[in-house]
Amino acid sequence: MNRSSTSYYQRAGRGFLVRASLLTGLLLWAAGWGTAYGQTDSLRAVSRQLSRYSQQQLPEKLFLHVDRPFYVSGEVMWFKVYAVDGMLHKPLTVSKVAYVELLDQDQKPVLQGKIGLQQAMGQGSFVLPKNMASGTYTIRAYTSWMKNAAPDFYFHSAITIFNTFGTGGGKPASETAGFEAQFFPEGGQLVKGLTSTVAFKVTDPLGKGTEAAGIIIDQQGRNVAQFKTLKFGLGSFSFTPAEAGATYSAIIQLPNKQTLTRKLPAVQEHGYVLHLSQDQPGALTLSVQTTRAELAAEDVLLLGHARHVPSVATVGRFRGQQAVFTIDQNDLADGITHFTVFNSARKPLCERLYFKAPTQRLSISGKTDKTTYATRDKVTLQLAAGPVPASLSVAVYRLDSLAAAPAATISSYLWLASDVKGYIENPEYYFSATSPDVAQAADNLMLTQGWSRFRWEDVVANKKPALRFYPESTGPWIQGRLTQGGTGQAAPGVTVYLASPSRQARLYTDVSQPDGTFQFDMRDFYGFKEIVVQPNTQLDSTFRVEVYSPFSAEYAARQVPSFQVTEFFRPEIAQRHVQSQVQTAYFKKLTNRFRFPANDSIPFYGKPGERYLLEDYTRFKVMEEVMREYVPGVLVRSRKGHFHFQVMDQLTKTPMTDDPLVLLDGVPIFNIDKVMALDPLQIQKLEVVTSRYFHGRSIHQGVVSYTTYKGNLGNHKLDPHALLQEYEGLQLQREFYAPRYDTPEARQSHLPDLRNLLYWNPDVNTTSATRSTSLDFYTADQPGRYVVVVQGLAGNGLAGSTRFTFAVKQVL
Repeated sequence: MNRSSTSYYQRAGRGFLVRASLLTGLLLWAAGWGTAYGQTDSLRAVSRQLSRYSQQQLPEKLFLHVDRPFYVSGEVMWFKVYAVDGMLHKPLTVSKVAYVELLDQDQKPVLQGKIGLQQAMGQGSFVLPKNMASGTYTIRAYTSWMKNAAPDFYFHSAITIFNTFGTGGGKPASETAGFEAQFFPEGGQLVKGLTSTVAFKVTDPLGKGTEAAGIIIDQQGRNVAQFKTLKFGLGSFSFTPAEAGATYSAIIQLPNKQTLTRKLPAVQEHGYVLHLSQDQPGALTLSVQTTRAELAAEDVLLLGHARHVPSVATVGRFRGQQAVFTIDQNDLADGITHFTVFNSARKPLCERLYFKAPTQRLSISGKTDKTTYATRDKVTLQLAAGPVPASLSVAVYRLDSLAAAPAATISSYLWLASDVKGYIENPEYYFSATSPDVAQAADNLMLTQGWSRFRWEDVVANKKPALRFYPESTGPWIQGRLTQGGTGQAAPGVTVYLASPSRQARLYTDVSQPDGTFQFDMRDFYGFKEIVVQPNTQLDSTFRVEVYSPFSAEYAARQVPSFQVTEFFRPEIAQRHVQSQVQTAYFKKLTNRFRFPANDSIPFYGKPGERYLLEDYTRFKVMEEVMREYVPGVLVRSRKGHFHFQVMDQLTKTPMTDDPLVLLDGVPIFNIDKVMALDPLQIQKLEVVTSRYFHGRSIHQGVVSYTTYKGNLGNHKLDPHALLQEYEGLQLQREFYAPRYDTPEARQSHLPDLRNLLYWNPDVNTTSATRSTSLDFYTADQPGRYVVVVQGLAGNGLAGSTRFTFAVKQVL
């Protein structure tokens, strides 16, 4: 199972390795480096090592289209999951499960769900509890494979939830954080006597960027530089430190007229300083400076890669104390390029990130048949996507002051937010235009929030990534560990059984590994169920069973801006309170309908050789009489004071030697004495497999399966060493409900309709023949402006979104 999943990533990685090697060779040839064979070979090695490293852990990304950015407690949150490969952003169908969690401000899970993925897409929902505290929450999503990387690269998005009953609330801003400022030298360090660009970020107590200005002073208090924020509290300035070990400080003037003092990073005596600029259209200039002559005698290697795929590879030589590289922007891939400078020993010296807005996006357009509607009026929505077919998700909700801030789009997330660390304020801004202001803001973002998915030391040392998790390529896995009860030591080589009591028998088995771990493939497991996990307690009753949680226990260190309630929001909050209560009172049953997967009524062992409906026979009160009187395919034996079963082999017409696999509502019972103690009046049917049965690596001498009327084990008491636990499988799909006013009777209904969310559809698809589609829904009784938000992804990796509004007016 794991081998097949890993081979997929190896195959994908080999493709990138070939492309990277060819690209590196062409670049080397074009630059005419035949005389620098040693350096060229070293560069080839770095490129090969990066490709080899990345093929072992092809990154995977998830994006969630969440229906709204603001909720009140008690509402339903809807979302769609898009899964893509982390390099080309094409839909990636390997993982079949996405884990979605809603975290509070202390990063503790409040709600969790396992979402099934089909063709790299999935959909789910959370009902927000009525007692949920007000505050800013984080919704995050990841797959099992993604748990091998840092949690910073899971999908994260801020969600605001307000409890209109006033039960609890978020931490006041004064208790969580104050104003903060951070400083980041370009390339990573400040070096004595070398001019550096220093980027900075200033945030307010709510975690949002704020306007500020300040000066840099040396140890004697002399003003050596000035700075001022630009967009989102970001900015940069030039600074030349005069001496190593000196302490430089920033004195920052805040909007509240207070000052904030922060120290700059330490100044190094020797080292490298990197600077990236765009001196002419279509070209980037990257310069590297050093203060030591012996360092300047070495050539340096520049490698640029976007999402592990090399795009720039060149050798530079110092002239004086500076090496300069000119880079054609057309050679760079869309998104974030990592530029890293190496010395001839392949040691990374400094690094810089550069953002190039994608030149191609999925074009999504939409319009409504009118710009203004009456209440309970039909809206026809026309959507088009191109130039290729795409999968879309659509949300339509009332646009009030609480939900005015747009959430991240799929394009801005995949190309930008997913590859940097921390919260990005208004990521869509960096895609809005190609103006100098936007370019400067993007550069400041790269300088302050850049991050890498790996350490170059691991790449150069050919250190394989530590893979603890593998893609769930067929469905969710239940994993755990079997240990010796007395010592806690691993119990290897033991067959472990998992079943969920039910009238449809489903049994899963695995043999524990040398470390005691086991794993069950639960591809058809949906909703909340009780599971029973146990070994054969007749062989050893001292085993201890533990089932692991599949949810990640690691959390990204990220600060999400808080939502601050002011009197300005009170009318909207009061209105949302009424809306929520009315919907709960009149439509709760209609919003709790689920789409159940197809139910396979055939038991896991297939068609039995014998089948008995006990109601068709005399109802004995003792199970021994039942078995002896009218189940000829099973012989009842008594040895050493204990009962045993022998199933008659239908082929040889002779009894098999050992006890068969005995099940009660799908749960194995290993003690036949307990089987004989069952109340026959609670048993509806009995099935017998009259031949050897192969299940996984186990061979059973037939199967005897009892089914109770209720599928709840009847009066049977489980072995005390068996683990009985409630467990949630894949989330059942909730059906979105919206009333339709397509008849006069419906339009005249006296039931109030105060929906905030008019429409949600996560499964809209365009085709090659018709790249447009038409949808319709009805307005509610609330006048106001409503926004249509569409997100989409094509099979070739193009992503796009659109957003437009229409009005609803009350007709008098």
